[in-house]
Amino acid sequence: MNVVERAKAPTPKFFRVLRTIGLALLAVSGSIVAAPATLPAVVVTVAGYAAVAGGVLSAVSQVTVDEDVKLEKELVKRLQKENKNLPRDGIK
Repeated sequence: MNVVERAKAPTPKFFRVLRTIGLALLAVSGSIVAAPATLPAVVVTVAGYAAVAGGVLSAVSQVTVDEDVKLEKELVKRLQKENKNLPRDGIK
């Protein structure tokens, strides 16, 4: 499974929450770094590290795959393909 397939695959709920937290951390730290006001160097440095942590957290959470959902979708797709040409009993 390549990176694009992993990014498109379903993500477990726990990692969706972590991804959202990472994006929020990234947004807050980005706004602190880009603030036009003069802030102490420690605050800007911590915001820079928080931005990196938020980006990594979001990226790792996005490529985590929920194998159960993925296997279930593949099974449903395969069954639909196999049942496509079966005779119908008048039931739709």
